[in-house]
Amino acid sequence: MQRCSCAIFSYAGFLRLIFAAILCYLPATLWAQAYPSRPITFVVPYGPAGSTDPISRQYAAQLEKVLGVEVNVENKPGGSGTIGFGMIARAKPDGYTIGLGTNSILAYQPLVNQGLTFKTPEAYQPIAKLGEMPVILVVRADAPWQTFEEFVAHVKKNPNKVRASVSGLRTVPDLVAQEFNKNSGLKLRTIPFTGGSGEALLALLGNRVEATLFTGAVGIPGQVQAGKVRVLAVFKKGVYDPVPEATSTIDQGYLTTLSAQFYVMAPKGLPKEVFDKLVSASAQVINSPEYATFAKEGYALEPKSPEALAAEIVRDTKTFTELLKLLDQKP
Repeated sequence: MQRCSCAIFSYAGFLRLIFAAILCYLPATLWAQAYPSRPITFVVPYGPAGSTDPISRQYAAQLEKVLGVEVNVENKPGGSGTIGFGMIARAKPDGYTIGLGTNSILAYQPLVNQGLTFKTPEAYQPIAKLGEMPVILVVRADAPWQTFEEFVAHVKKNPNKVRASVSGLRTVPDLVAQEFNKNSGLKLRTIPFTGGSGEALLALLGNRVEATLFTGAVGIPGQVQAGKVRVLAVFKKGVYDPVPEATSTIDQGYLTTLSAQFYVMAPKGLPKEVFDKLVSASAQVINSPEYATFAKEGYALEPKSPEALAAEIVRDTKTFTELLKLLDQKP
């Protein structure tokens, strides 16, 4: 009889141990199943319009379908993108605050802004690459220059007098202009606007500048068809499909190396289950027919792993460093 009691006690103790183990395991399992259980905020570190807003909103709309929760886009412009991205990097790493990163913010700004809390890819979590865009040169439709060659000739005769709006000081469009100046011997004057490409385009349409250097061509074909602007050139090799009339500056012998890169980023320290789900969901979005159709408006798609994105940011940091040295500016 005593043996039976001991056996029952031992068996009961064993069950308690098993139950305790199950309880320890359940929170992680439930976490993976629960995410996301409420709306996600997607921070865009630039103002509405321009090249960053459409791709962010398209991604957010498609991510809603994949994850089954609202994805709310919030524009947080300022500081050439560093203010909004700082909000992303400092957010609670639970997957409910993610946002847009660009190579201007992630690879360039840490070289010239010592106060940033994010300086390398170790300070945040790359999730996906949304696409990339070359820079195009746009003038008003009533401008006197019908071709890129005529524009170049005018800039050559009027050094530092022809103004081109850009989406912030030392953003990709601004640095492309500086690289173009250095390699051509011209002096095109850039006027930075902190509100992004949309504000820079409005400055052109408002006759406050003679040209704009616009990242990509989202919305530009519509402006061309409306008779408001003319695209003179694209800073890439070959034909750029959204604006095939644009002259390739590289084909004309003006070497430039940069393009704008767009990424999905999250705070460092995401739980593995949340990270894996965001990476998987983002891949579904980027590989979807809807996203591919949207990208034809001006974004080149080049899906990469999070590890490859980190390496790409490091690569662009080296490119920006070399360009700063080229411009006799030390980071």
